[in-house]
Amino acid sequence: MFERLNDILPRVTKPARYTGGEYNAVVKDHATVAVKFALAFPDTYEIGMSNLGVRILYHTLNCRPDTAAERVFAPWTDMEDQMRRNDIPLFTLETRTPLREFDIIGFSLGYELAYTAMLNMLDLAGLPVRASERGDDAPLVIAGGCCTVNPEPIAEFIDAFVVGEGEDIVHEIVDLVKAHKSEGKSELLKRLALLHGVYVPSLYEVSYNDDGTVREVVPKDDSVPKVVTRRIVWDLENAPFPERPVIPFIETVHDRIALEIMRGCSRGCRFCQAGTVYRPVRERSREKLMETAKTQVESTGYDEIALTSLSATDYREIRDLVSEIIETYGPEKIGVSLPSIRVDAPCVELAHEIQKVRKSGLTLAPEAGTQRMRDVINKNVTEEDLFSAVEEAFKCGWQTIKLYFMIGLPTETDEDVRGISKLAMKVAQIGRRVMGRKPTVNVSISNFVPKPHTPFQWSAQDTIEELERKATLARYAITDRAVKLSWHEARTSVLEGVLARGDRRVGEAVYLAWKKGCRFDAWHEHFNFDAWLAAFEESGVDPAFYAHRARSIDEVLPWDHIDCGVTKRFLMAENERAQRGEVTQDCRLDRCSGCGLTRLMPRGEDIDVPCPAGAAS
Repeated sequence: MFERLNDILPRVTKPARYTGGEYNAVVKDHATVAVKFALAFPDTYEIGMSNLGVRILYHTLNCRPDTAAERVFAPWTDMEDQMRRNDIPLFTLETRTPLREFDIIGFSLGYELAYTAMLNMLDLAGLPVRASERGDDAPLVIAGGCCTVNPEPIAEFIDAFVVGEGEDIVHEIVDLVKAHKSEGKSELLKRLALLHGVYVPSLYEVSYNDDGTVREVVPKDDSVPKVVTRRIVWDLENAPFPERPVIPFIETVHDRIALEIMRGCSRGCRFCQAGTVYRPVRERSREKLMETAKTQVESTGYDEIALTSLSATDYREIRDLVSEIIETYGPEKIGVSLPSIRVDAPCVELAHEIQKVRKSGLTLAPEAGTQRMRDVINKNVTEEDLFSAVEEAFKCGWQTIKLYFMIGLPTETDEDVRGISKLAMKVAQIGRRVMGRKPTVNVSISNFVPKPHTPFQWSAQDTIEELERKATLARYAITDRAVKLSWHEARTSVLEGVLARGDRRVGEAVYLAWKKGCRFDAWHEHFNFDAWLAAFEESGVDPAFYAHRARSIDEVLPWDHIDCGVTKRFLMAENERAQRGEVTQDCRLDRCSGCGLTRLMPRGEDIDVPCPAGAAS
């Protein structure tokens, strides 16, 4: 295999995707470990190597002397073709070991359009894609990531899902596999199902009503929990974090140090799944972050430190942290970046301080074009906030500003859509007034996808035709040449909606789409919507039933047996407030909003999470 592999690498683009041997990679002798764990990412090397979750698990697992964790990514189409022609199975980067020889294959699933790539990786490994067809000698196939909050569309392909955060539970899984892997897979799965945060779909049965909706999802025997509760790492301060990240040979999407300063978000945007499924807010101390930054700078040679979180400028000590990083590393020309900032002038001022070391663009996300619509989605941003932010940005020297908006939101009208264009043109006018010349205002429009465990999980998604009509409406409402507009492909958004809210029957369509050649569905040049439509027709799956149908409040949802911590009652109340255009205040700044996380909080002196969203109440 090694000889054949070396022969084909010169024939493919970016062969460094497949060679391994990177600086800081961990290579262990398999004869000295008890468990071999393959961390699989169903997209290209450049994207997977930028994933912080993969980095954290790689570090966590390889800190164990009894475990070897290795990486594997989806090969690009040219590499896949060469592998199939030359009978080369999918292998890991560290030791070029075939994937089928591992004890555990763990997929990281952060995007529904990666499902077909996941199936393709299993097939390239020489493994049956359906879990029921994999015997006791096959690896245990598990999956984690935010997609697992509705695991049903891919339930027939995965042995066990990790619902929630993996730093702690991954140890419990490895310990269990180490102790019981000789007992056979069925017994192992029963033991896994008893772990807090693990869902084993083969141990649950789904029934349906005559109208096609789900009647219930119930365990096949009483020993399995009826509801699987999300796993939460309560003590983020002492959670493991990479000290020596692997340095890629080629440029990746995020080619820099990623320093996770906090986890979770309490702002409560009603369209945002991450804001729900990553609660509560937990922060790392500034001292711990500076210590980690020092270690990573010394071990990587990167010249940029990205302060990552869902809302980086909500970190309580953000100004002091940024100042300390600039003071410490600025003389070495090591910059700091904030991937996300609030839409207000003080945050723009903070971003300007960062510019003194390294120039970067400025992106603001008003999300909606009118105040009515921003109240519906609970964005808690006013036009005054946006205008003061962009005025400060133009004063600080930015000539280009990027604005993110969304169309297709619940209760949206054409006036709301036109409001996007009007707002963007007002930003351009501010730029002319402040700078005395034409600025560049880049407007990016994405399409709303109703996601599980959000207040909008019951809402209908706009059709392809309606999303395209709204995008065109926004485009032709722009009369200022300083404003340039782009929008996301409507067909991929609707497919995402089907897969996000699908039930177990959707799995057959995923399988047929993969058989018809679907691989990199998130990549425009490889997206084949006709193949998906054919797969839906053959499997008897009506995509409109899942994407374009509003759910009734009393309908059993395919993911109701997954408890993410935020209660269904709270989501229903937020949905009703959205219909009335009422806002809910950030519970870190106001009182507790009653989302339900208090019932999951650990009790004890070792954990200091004073309230479910992190507020000091």
